[in-house]
Order: sequence, then structure tokens, then C-alpha cells
Amino acid sequence: MRNKYITKLMQPLSALLATPQIFALLPVITLGSFWIGGETLLVSTALLLPLLFVSSGALSANQINTIHERDGVTGLHLEDTIIASLDSALAAEKSTGRTTACLSVEVDDFHTLVERVGTRSADTILRTVGKRLTGALREHDIVARTDTSSFTIALSPVVRADLEAIIQLSGRLQSAVNHPVQINSAKVYITCSVGFCLARKAVQQTGASLRLCAEAAKDEACRNGPSAIRAFSNEMLKHAEIQSSFLQDIETALENGQIQAWFQPQISTDTGQITGFEALARWQHPQKGIISPGEFLPAIEKGGLSERLSETMLSQSMTALNAWDKEGIVVPQIGVNFSSDELRNPRIVDKIRWELDRYNLAPERLAIEILETVAADTSEDIITRNIEGLSDLGCSIDLDDYGTGHASIASIRRFAVGRIKIDRSFITNVDTDQDQQCLVAAILTMAERLSLDTLAEGVETIGEHAMLAQLGCGHIQGFNLARPMPYGETIAWIERHNAKIDCTPKIGKRAGS
Repeated sequence: MRNKYITKLMQPLSALLATPQIFALLPVITLGSFWIGGETLLVSTALLLPLLFVSSGALSANQINTIHERDGVTGLHLEDTIIASLDSALAAEKSTGRTTACLSVEVDDFHTLVERVGTRSADTILRTVGKRLTGALREHDIVARTDTSSFTIALSPVVRADLEAIIQLSGRLQSAVNHPVQINSAKVYITCSVGFCLARKAVQQTGASLRLCAEAAKDEACRNGPSAIRAFSNEMLKHAEIQSSFLQDIETALENGQIQAWFQPQISTDTGQITGFEALARWQHPQKGIISPGEFLPAIEKGGLSERLSETMLSQSMTALNAWDKEGIVVPQIGVNFSSDELRNPRIVDKIRWELDRYNLAPERLAIEILETVAADTSEDIITRNIEGLSDLGCSIDLDDYGTGHASIASIRRFAVGRIKIDRSFITNVDTDQDQQCLVAAILTMAERLSLDTLAEGVETIGEHAMLAQLGCGHIQGFNLARPMPYGETIAWIERHNAKIDCTPKIGKRAGS
């Protein structure tokens, strides 16, 4: 009976001593003991306090082990803390009836953000994202930074963690992150993709497995992003295996025609007519399905296969133009991306001239898309020579991702750029954010003075489309219009789009007026 009462007494004492706030009171307690009883009471207090902490369980081994290192940029926990927390929740699930889930959050297009704002400002963005995620969660949920631009969340045990509840939580996290971040005098819009795994869906009932499953779901969300949410399924493990196997498959894929050109349409904001398509690489893997360029392009570059990919994309683009012509479909031009490695080839002008002749196409039907970062680098004489040669040949020169690479007006002139493609980061929320409108308006004014055509990339809403038309942007491209599609789907899309244009009421003078 006596032990029972001692246990009841120790329970609230243990809870009090286990709180972080008690450590802030230790100096007050020791000074108070000295003031009340002098040195004797001070020494007694100093000896008794550690014994009290140990006997109450406040400094148990498990609690000591929860003190981990922190991330140097964000101050958040690291991966070990997440795994330990998930392991603890999974182990206690049977006895407590409470479960957990793991979420993985990725800042969309973070590498582009780094190029645009610099490393120091990118760190500020990461710290802000970490604070926003923490603020959107409960006190005992744990947020850790587990990769360059990834955050992992371990939910503290809850009675109900089902699919609907975690989807709602994921949306709440996205809403918290998606506010603009003030960097110096500019606003930077950020979005995030979220993947999650419920405890019961993990491949193994361990914290490490649960975290890896959430990572796989996040990778799937990024492939379908930006701002996507995906729940883990076993099918996603196939994509996770790609990273370890496709390096040896990629050369075979190029030889066997598995890497194909998909096409994303571009339209005039004035007439709505189709003004072109951009060719984008997709890998149609026979077992693993569609693999996005973000997964295999780094391997292509590392393996020295960029030029072979360029040849594939160019050939399929020329074939598509010929096929559209035979169908009587008007597609003025097609844009093909060329990397700096490809533009270093001294014979690239002759190669493209030969391809155009082989397909009997006029040079102006081909738009050479170069990144603004390429145009901003003035040290590569061979690249400058080749771009000038392609322009002299009659090909259009599009400056891609404009606004991210700090290209000067002089370099725009030197490369005979005909059109600038305004980067998606300037287009997001342009219909609701006045600062974005001012930035886009300034770019459009500069382009008009330099007699440059303009195209907005990444247009995802009707409101953005309408605002860009109002501001005077010449062309748009993005998911609001259409996602990239294989050639076999383009004709049906073109016919549907042209039918909508034909049905649009024509406004003009009445006959005889």
C-alpha cells in the first residue's frame, strides 16, 4: 500500500521534472536554497537534485537519447530523430491503440530557386519553410530536414490517422508553405509537393521503412507536380528501383526508341491560335512506365549521351512537323532544347542544316531553345559562334527560363534572340500578386522596346492566362492549356482546340452598318 502511494506521488513529480521548462528554474532553485539556508542547504540541494531527477525517471535513457544534433541551416531535427520517433510510435501502437504516419515535403524546383536568388537567400527560404511546417503541426509532431530541399515529418501518435485525415493535413502544410517569401525587395513564390505513408501501409513496421515509403510517395508527387500530393503504394517502389537500374538501360533505350519526344502546345494570347509546340523528352520504359526527364537527364549528361538525345529529339520533332503538314494541320514551328554541351559541337550548324534539308522543312519552322544561363556565360566563343550560325541559317532563337540566369541585354542582342520565354517563377499568381504583375510588365516592356516576342511558361490557371493577355504577353504554355503529350494524341487535341476557337463568337461591325 505504501509503495502504491509513493508511486502516485512520483507520477506528477516525474511529469513535472520531465518538462523542458524545469531546467530554466534550476538556477532559481539553487540560489533560493543559498538565500534561505546558506552554504549547507546549497550543497544539499546540489546533491539531491540529480538523485531526484534519476529516481523520478525524468532523465531516463530513452529521454537522454532524444537529444540529437540539429540541422545547421534550419535548426530542425535530422533523420535519426525521425526514425527514432517513428520506431517508438510503432512499438507502442498495440498497447496504446494510437498510430502514426510519416510525411515527406519537397520544395518544388529548388535548384532553380538557388540559381535565381543565390545560396544565402535559398537558405533563408529553407528556414522559412521549416518554421511554416512546424507552425502548421502539433507541438509533439517532429519536423526534420532530411535532404537539400526535403523535410520529413513524424506525426506523434494519434487515435485516427486515416487517408482522408492525412490528405487534409498535407493540404494544410502546402497552404502554409505557399505564401511568398520576402527576399530583399522581391517576393519569391514557393510551392511544395507532399508524399506520405500511413503506418499500416509501410513495407516493414519500422521507422526507417516508413520514412523510405514516404520518400517514395514524395518522389511520385514531384513527378506529377508542382504542388502534388501522393499517398504511398507498393507500385511506387518500382520507380524507386529506377535510380539503381536505369543507368545501364539508358543507352539501350536511346537505341530502341524508348526515349520519345512529347509535345506541349503554345498559343497566341491575341487570337488563341496554336503558334507552336515544345518537344520534351520522355522515357517510355517497357516495365516501369513513363520516366520523367528529371530522373534520366542527369544520367544522360553524366554518360556523355546528350548529343545522342538531341539527335533523337530533333529527328522526332522534324517527323512530327511533316506529319502535321500531311494532315493539313497548321503548326508554325517546334521548339527543341539544346544544352551547352551540345552547343559546343563545332558542326552543329551543318548537322541541323542537313536535318532540315532531309525533312524538307524551312529553317524558321525550328526554334532553338537555349537556357538563359547559357546566354549569360560570355566566355564560350564556340557556343556564341554556333548560336549566331543557327540564327543566320534562319532558325528562331528562344531564350528559355528568362529571369533566372542574369543574361544582359548585350547578350540577348549578340545571340540574335527572337523570343524570350518568361520563367514560371514570375508567372505564378501573376493574376493576384501586384508585385508579380509589375515584374512581368517590366519584362514585357523591355521585350517590346527590343522588338522581342514573348512567351510565358508554366501557366496553370485561367486567371494567369487572362492577366498575361491583358499585360501584353504574346504567347503562353502550361498545364492550363495542356500537359505534354505523345504525337499520337496531338491531332485530337489540336482538332478540339481549333473547334473551340471556331465556336468563339466574333465581335465586329454588323453588315450594312
